[in-house]
Amino acid sequence: MIELKDVGKVYNASDGDHRALDHINLTIADGDMFGIIGESGAGKSTLVRHLNLLERPTEGRVIIDGVDITDFQGKELRELRASIGMIFQNFSLFQQRTVLQNVMFPLEIRREPKAQNAERAHELLRLVNLDDKAKRYPSELSGGQKQRVASARALANNPRYMLCDEATSALDSRTTMQVLDLLADINANLGVTMVLITHSLAVARRVCNRIAVIDSGHIVEEGTTDEVFTNPQSEVTRELLGWGSDSASDRADGGDSEGGER
Repeated sequence: MIELKDVGKVYNASDGDHRALDHINLTIADGDMFGIIGESGAGKSTLVRHLNLLERPTEGRVIIDGVDITDFQGKELRELRASIGMIFQNFSLFQQRTVLQNVMFPLEIRREPKAQNAERAHELLRLVNLDDKAKRYPSELSGGQKQRVASARALANNPRYMLCDEATSALDSRTTMQVLDLLADINANLGVTMVLITHSLAVARRVCNRIAVIDSGHIVEEGTTDEVFTNPQSEVTRELLGWGSDSASDRADGGDSEGGER
């Protein structure tokens, strides 16, 4: 389980302090496909980078599996990050490495035996249906294939958690659905808890069981996906859904829902 307790993040700039996160309290249960939704600049990526301490909170605590990780350094921090996979929007693959070598990279950092690394990498490439591309380079792959390689690499150390920061935003609609289905399979079959950062309501609705809506560094709404989509409580969420105040009121009262999300 991941817990954020009163987490705040302030950046110091020449024109004054900027508060990117403001008293965030959030719990992500084991097994969740948890979506964090918001517009560009809302604080989504800043929030998710606190979960593996790529960003450290200015205030508050980050707790994983009952352990306060906020001040982890050195070996503790390296082991923490090994247990949390991460997938980025731009794939972040090494262009001079083959697909197989990209997937092996996290294992090489841990100095695992080379033969064992290759065996594990092939296993993961079979999982994402890319074992036949093991000797190819990223430049020879489609966007969806690159994201599958990134997913395989993120699984190399058998993580308990996977953070997906706008992982499908650079993909076309069909490829996005394929990658989302892969992430859902990983969640269901491997028990990896997923945290998906997205501005896309369609992405969140397809795979997430719970979502939180963030705006200007504040969590403005949280609940099951069905609850938030069918009965949004905040004006920000209603705007994201494309609901005017009148139509939102009609839906909450059980009125005609034609043209809404549900």
